[in-house]
Amino acid sequence: MFTEKSGTEITSAHDRAEALKVRLAAHFGVQDSVVVLRALEFAGGACRATERLDRLAYACGVAEILVDLDMDPDSIAATLISYTLPEKEIDHEAIASAFGSEVAELIRGIARAGKIETFSVAHAGHEQKVGIEALRKMLLALADDVRVVLIKLAERTHYMRSLTRADDALRRAAALQTRDLFAPLANRLGVFHIKWELEDLTFRFLDPDLYKKIAALLDEKRAAREQYIANVIATLHGEIAKLGMQDEISGRPKHIFSIHKKMQRKDVAFDSLYDIRAVRVLVDSIRECYTVLGVVHDLWQPIVGEFDDYIAQPKENNYRSLHTAVIGPEGKTLEVQIRTHDMHRESEHGVAAHWRYKEGAGRKTAGDRKFDAKIAWLRQVLEWKNDLAETGGVSPSVREGLFDDAVYVLTPQGRVLDLPAGSTPVDFAYHVHTDLGHRCRGAKVDGHMVPLTYRLANAQRVEIISTKTGGPSRDWLNRELGYIASPRALAKVRQWFNKESFAEDVAQGRDILEKELQRAGQTSTRHEAVAEKFGYDKLEDFLAALGRSEITAHQLENGLRGKAAPAHAEAAPIVAPAAQRATSGVLVLGVNNIATLVAKCCKPVPPDPIIGFVTRTRGVMVHRRDCLNITALTENQRERLMPAEWGKTGDAWFAADIEVVAADRQGLLRDISEAIAREKVNVTAVNTVSRGPQAFMRFTLQISSAEIIERVKRTVAAVPDVISVVRK
Repeated sequence: MFTEKSGTEITSAHDRAEALKVRLAAHFGVQDSVVVLRALEFAGGACRATERLDRLAYACGVAEILVDLDMDPDSIAATLISYTLPEKEIDHEAIASAFGSEVAELIRGIARAGKIETFSVAHAGHEQKVGIEALRKMLLALADDVRVVLIKLAERTHYMRSLTRADDALRRAAALQTRDLFAPLANRLGVFHIKWELEDLTFRFLDPDLYKKIAALLDEKRAAREQYIANVIATLHGEIAKLGMQDEISGRPKHIFSIHKKMQRKDVAFDSLYDIRAVRVLVDSIRECYTVLGVVHDLWQPIVGEFDDYIAQPKENNYRSLHTAVIGPEGKTLEVQIRTHDMHRESEHGVAAHWRYKEGAGRKTAGDRKFDAKIAWLRQVLEWKNDLAETGGVSPSVREGLFDDAVYVLTPQGRVLDLPAGSTPVDFAYHVHTDLGHRCRGAKVDGHMVPLTYRLANAQRVEIISTKTGGPSRDWLNRELGYIASPRALAKVRQWFNKESFAEDVAQGRDILEKELQRAGQTSTRHEAVAEKFGYDKLEDFLAALGRSEITAHQLENGLRGKAAPAHAEAAPIVAPAAQRATSGVLVLGVNNIATLVAKCCKPVPPDPIIGFVTRTRGVMVHRRDCLNITALTENQRERLMPAEWGKTGDAWFAADIEVVAADRQGLLRDISEAIAREKVNVTAVNTVSRGPQAFMRFTLQISSAEIIERVKRTVAAVPDVISVVRK
């Protein structure tokens, strides 16, 4: 398949690919191997064209581990493509067309999960934040598809194998990361043969002298120990056969790191360990497991305190087996593990053993079983992240940042969403789609109706009940009522009501314009012509400005009489002390002797960030930098912007608006006015409208700084029945 250009590298890639093809044919058969072989051909061609044959050899090595894990063909195909092509060179649409959408999604998941390698909580500041975000992305990728993490574990195993001849610094860094992240993850998922290999390689790189010492102790008398085990197997097999049972017995491989940990935990020497000599018995049923246990204890004397029943009480990672230690032949200690074939497969492969669904397994459909498995998998990932925080040396403050500010839930289709902690069904609805949030009227969690203020928990399945039309409730804006926790959802609700307010402002502005045209005897004048005269391209924007009093009745009257009308990017001067002109405390281009006016559209107040706009006739108009009239300027108009900043404002006063939404009641206006008066702030204008059970009020305040606005907002928000207070 691959042409050998030159060198060992190309030969190695070719040999790896050919060996993988043989293993695939033996493991899957011809039909199931098709998608993997096509992916192998595709990856090989890409590597050959870019002379990156080392990538192909690496990807084939990872794929071989996945074959040992009994992974499905799509997973292996996605692995071959992911680890041969750089992420930026992968065309996901082309991959989906050529290999199927599932392969394309797995490739995306592998890319997201790859961010785990940037995870670091050892340092504070920016690096820590980057690490938190990387772990979040990894968790989402893993929670979405269990196969992604199995692929990542296989890749890490192959990577660690490849470092045996690397320099010490690289091996140590990789070992620390593997010890803290990948080995605990493999343990949590029950993929023990991956876990043991990662732990042994980590131990070998971090403490090579002790590793070699224990390895040497294992090698001593290896032949005698192997003969001893062979005799034990023969004896035990003969006794089990007498009972008419089928068994499979083997010596259990020893893992150097587990021996080291046991020596530390029990504070004993190597020769005193019970499981240096060990056998594993596999039978067909749980009943036969306990029967074999009786046989073992009849043959040899059990050691007190060395029996564990992980069948009746499985470990947290669902590991199941019987463990016993006995005084075996020649008075030597012997460990015996007894389990069924299914338990052994689960022990070796962990969650990988559950990925494939057999036809006819129970009454549930394959889709139902897959969804149930996804929920179980999500719970397992969430448990693992807690283990990581507890065992990985993570400080409590960092742990709170990692795990306590997010909740992971599922859509009815099984997609995983991360939301801020404390999120409600309303937050969930807005996260799925803005329109669904607007139309949300109820919710089910795990099939049960819940109120919209219900706090979602990890791994719950959320279903939104919506109407065909409608909008959000103003109650959702009241934080105390608890409908919304996420800033994103809150912004969407506010945006909806702003649009609703815009329509009302337009209607009010239209009434004002028509009355003024009638009074001026100009009823035949086109509304659009008046808007253009005031510098507005869109009639609705002009009418809204009228409705919001951004264009005063006096200005409108002058404009209709043919006098100069201000452009909408320039607001009228505020009727205030003369100090607001050249002595207003605004520095334009660093000087204060330029004539300035404070824009009425956004009403900047110190210390708001500001910018100047050069008008044609009235000097420099000062706006807030985020003013819509500034952000909407064309390129030509932006040439008239000038840097501006606050200087010494002295005793200058500024106008600012706050908008209050409250449950309407008698005495409401009085109570709010008294609250503002307590802050010694003068109110120069009030506009109030009642719509149904709610009142909408706008107060124009005379203040000297933005800090006063915040103080007033807090005071007004404390008035009974007030729902929200915002600066406009």
